[in-house]
Amino acid sequence: MAIREIRIAGDEILTKQCKAVPKMTLRTQILIGDMLDTMYEKMGVGLAAPQVGILKRIVVIDVGEGPIIMINPEIIETSGEQTGEEGCLSLPGKCGIVTRPDHVKVHFQNEKMEEVEMEGEGLLARAFCHEIDHLNGEMYMDKTEDGVHDVTYDDLEDDYPDEEDGL
Repeated sequence: MAIREIRIAGDEILTKQCKAVPKMTLRTQILIGDMLDTMYEKMGVGLAAPQVGILKRIVVIDVGEGPIIMINPEIIETSGEQTGEEGCLSLPGKCGIVTRPDHVKVHFQNEKMEEVEMEGEGLLARAFCHEIDHLNGEMYMDKTEDGVHDVTYDDLEDDYPDEEDGL
């Protein structure tokens, strides 16, 4: 597979609606593999097809429990609320505070084009919403409570102290 170039905020493709995927093709299988490789290479937890320049309704997510491949995903139910930091591979080095549902139920087709329903809470619910927004031409920065701010490696280290700090 291949690492694809990630489109950055300001690229017009990120504002466009994506088209449904009617059937699985070899080209779509290659795209999915490339999206997974790109997401892992860039250390993301999700990636939508428009972020690599393809206007198809395809999302890949991995919040640490293995990859989820979603074709033509739709949010069919939400509940609760969570507010927290959110970032995006299409807006590198930035993050912002976004309120999302805490519980999300989605309907989609898997890579075999089989119908699937899945529920997620916390980070997975946030990822579902964030990536499906991309398919609708929306970005998280338009939903932040206070805009976006710079985030650095040092900021992340403060959140995750190493063993020398007693953890």
